[in-house]
Amino acid sequence: MAKPVSRILVINDEQLELREFVKGLNAAARTLDNPLGITFTGVTTAKEALQVLEADGNLQAVLVDDTLYTLGSNSKKKLQMSALELVQRITRSRPEVDVYIVIAQEKEDDVVDALFAESVDGYFYREERDYRGMYRILNAQIQERARTPFYDQLKTYVWMAKDQWHTPGHSSGESLRGSPWVNDFYEFMGEHVFDADLSVSVPMLDSLMEPKGVIGEAQAMAAKAFGAKRTFFATNGTSTANKVIFQTLLAPGEKLLLDRNCHKSVHHGVVLSGAHPIYLDSALNKKYGLYGPVPKKALFEAIRKHADAQALILTSCTYDGLRYDLPPIIEAAHQRGIKVIIDEAWYGFARFHPRFRPTALEAGADYATQSTHKVLSAFSQASMIHVNDPDFREHLFRENFNMHTSTSPQYGLIASLDVGRKQAVMEGYKLLSRTLELANEVRNLINSTKVFRVLELEDLLPEAVRHDGILLDPTKVTIDISGCGYTVEDLQKALFERFNIQVEKSTFNTLTLLLTIGTTRSKVSRLYDALMRIAREGHAPRRLVQTPEIPAFTRLRFLPRDAYYCGGELIPVFDERERVNRRLAGRIAADQIVPYPPGIPVLVPGQLVTRSIVEYLGGLLHSHKRMEMHGIVHEGYVPCIRVLKAEEAAALQRLH
Repeated sequence: MAKPVSRILVINDEQLELREFVKGLNAAARTLDNPLGITFTGVTTAKEALQVLEADGNLQAVLVDDTLYTLGSNSKKKLQMSALELVQRITRSRPEVDVYIVIAQEKEDDVVDALFAESVDGYFYREERDYRGMYRILNAQIQERARTPFYDQLKTYVWMAKDQWHTPGHSSGESLRGSPWVNDFYEFMGEHVFDADLSVSVPMLDSLMEPKGVIGEAQAMAAKAFGAKRTFFATNGTSTANKVIFQTLLAPGEKLLLDRNCHKSVHHGVVLSGAHPIYLDSALNKKYGLYGPVPKKALFEAIRKHADAQALILTSCTYDGLRYDLPPIIEAAHQRGIKVIIDEAWYGFARFHPRFRPTALEAGADYATQSTHKVLSAFSQASMIHVNDPDFREHLFRENFNMHTSTSPQYGLIASLDVGRKQAVMEGYKLLSRTLELANEVRNLINSTKVFRVLELEDLLPEAVRHDGILLDPTKVTIDISGCGYTVEDLQKALFERFNIQVEKSTFNTLTLLLTIGTTRSKVSRLYDALMRIAREGHAPRRLVQTPEIPAFTRLRFLPRDAYYCGGELIPVFDERERVNRRLAGRIAADQIVPYPPGIPVLVPGQLVTRSIVEYLGGLLHSHKRMEMHGIVHEGYVPCIRVLKAEEAAALQRLH
């Protein structure tokens, strides 16, 4: 197993003093216990320090002398950057790195007051030169950051090998081990999957519903790592995380501003909370069938017009990697007293590399939800809720959280969140630097095929948001496949069956690749080989059938929750002659209808159904056989939509 490598940078402009410090600290590291592989190196200028900070992914701590000067051209000492300025630059660029200051004892009060407001972790006296003591403190601090309190406790309990007289029923796999029928499942999954699958009957593993022990510790460490005041582990994905926040912030009938292109869990959250949604249409790139952010102008107008809204939720970055310019949007919402929730499901790694920042929390968001399983090393369904809301109502949040959380959570998911946080803090910068290099390599290799082309920001941006300060996450790579001679369905099939490659998503003329900290150069090489082989086959271009544009949002006649909980009736999409059913026009939808792709609701409960919507759905059902149509009910082989009965609509009308 690979051993950790940890470097600590010492910054002091006095060459002799720097050399003595580095020599003394390295001697201490050699003679004392050093499980983290700590070594010390030094530089004499702030410029060199920032270069090391950018280049060294194994850097875990920085030791800054508070009298940071450099020699000027006139041979007199000339201030180039104060220790305070350097610390600010370090914490902005690499917030996970520990920062310590070396100070003169008589200046303790002045220096400490100024620097500890800048996330400094500690300080040492210059006069003492207690290298062994300094090393022990630095080593302990890094080890503390590398702790995984829940995972460590889980391992400890498993190694105890207690007899189980409690749930779960497989009892550490005993019910499967040796079975002539299901032993293969036990062997395939591995014994520790079952050993670690425990229950709330084990007090030393804490409770996700009311954490007071190791889960609470792990969540506190995650909050510090991701820049939150509070962090909560969610074991049913960001889908549940969004719903919990909605039910905390929104009472029935209160307004919510939301991107119509939000994840469907947001629309489900509208139903559960009883909110009054104000839907904002996403900008559309018609050439590629890609939906981008809501135009900034539309957001500002909605915030101004609906100043009584309780919350605003946006997705940043989008599935295709488009990032909002969040600070001005969040500031505008906060000026009206509107809480801001950012769905960062696809952007949970951003805190750990300056190329991706600012994160939603750094931009001022009150809540951020992240799918730690999508882009970091947690198991599927493992997510985090980060809270920076100054008016956070913890009791109400906890009640809503517990309403959605199982009383028997999967402990492996919780452990994976603990471990995912540790990896992000200890080596996230290094891994993300590698991912960025590979993303650039992928772009160059794909473009070199002369048939496939990677779409850059200018290609992806819809016209309506070209001047909105939108940025692109380079780890999402969208490829224009229109010149290769394949339909997107046939290309995906060829990649899967001939080259063992599975891609993330597609539109009628694009494929999207997701690069993560698990992407390797060998995978990049195999992808390039596959695309180059297909490019050389020289197939004649085929006509690519574009999905028609989603109709604009019509009108919300009733709250989604009220419409959803009506019994309703099923009306076929087509009449007896296989034409779209005109009887649907003018009715009120009782369900959410979502064609995927693109995954945007065409109808939500309570929305007025128009003829153009019926024709749009009918066209999709006729021509796009492989498209998923969530919310369509099939009575036998007849696709139907659930709508309100006339008397139900009349009753709701009277109620309101």
